[in-house]
Amino acid sequence: MRRNWRGPVSKAACLIGWPAAHSRSPIIHKYWLKMFGIAGDYRIEAVKPEDFAAFIATLAERGYTGANVTIPHKEQALALADADDRAKAVGAANTLWLDGGVLRATNTDVEGFLSNLDAAAPGWDHRTREALVLGAGGSARAVVFGLIERGIETVHLVNRTLPRAQDLASRFGARVKPATWDQVPELLSSVDLLVNTTSLGMKGQPLLDVDVGRLRDGAVVADNVYVPLDTPLLEAARRRGLRTADGLGMLLHQAVRGFSLWFGQRPQVTAELRALVEADLKA
Repeated sequence: MRRNWRGPVSKAACLIGWPAAHSRSPIIHKYWLKMFGIAGDYRIEAVKPEDFAAFIATLAERGYTGANVTIPHKEQALALADADDRAKAVGAANTLWLDGGVLRATNTDVEGFLSNLDAAAPGWDHRTREALVLGAGGSARAVVFGLIERGIETVHLVNRTLPRAQDLASRFGARVKPATWDQVPELLSSVDLLVNTTSLGMKGQPLLDVDVGRLRDGAVVADNVYVPLDTPLLEAARRRGLRTADGLGMLLHQAVRGFSLWFGQRPQVTAELRALVEADLKA
């Protein structure tokens, strides 16, 4: 969908969500703005679903050159902007930017997930033939797309409701195998990578009941939850001596390309930045 979006564009971006106040994205982007000496800003905009279309139609007038999009707006963002092939394949957009008057969209959750795994468990993709992904929501879409892109032979997709897993699997072809939750114990023994994309294990949510003791030696465990930072799943995996990738790492890495699109500089995910966000999470 192509449309001209007119108005002044300044060096500011925002996060659009409902709710949105919990986001740590402002910490990340303001850190990079300061590091590059850019006189810009990154703000949070809490926007109701029924107001989303009108809000992004006036992004430029509001002084924004682009935005992050989070729950529950990702699918609506895909439909309202000129989306790239990656966002279309995933079925959701999390990053918007104005390009010569055209509002464009992409999905950086894919590279956020992959870059985080590359940093936390170098070489993981060279020894991974099968992966198990828990959940079938928007985050799972990005994860499955990334795994297929990296050439993983088989991705087992488990969800509490099988039809939702089947629907998501149909988007990506025969390499994605939908399964039921009671098949998890059996599947764990055959995979090299376990990824949790559900909210289970998040603060205030039920625990994720998965026995990592069934995983192969050398398997990698990734959890997209980052509150708490050390989820019970990751703690159990580390006790087994397995390599892990946490949700904070994904959050940091998915922010890189958005910043580059909005502000013209490609930042790095550093230990100092991670420590800054960790301190805020612990506070």
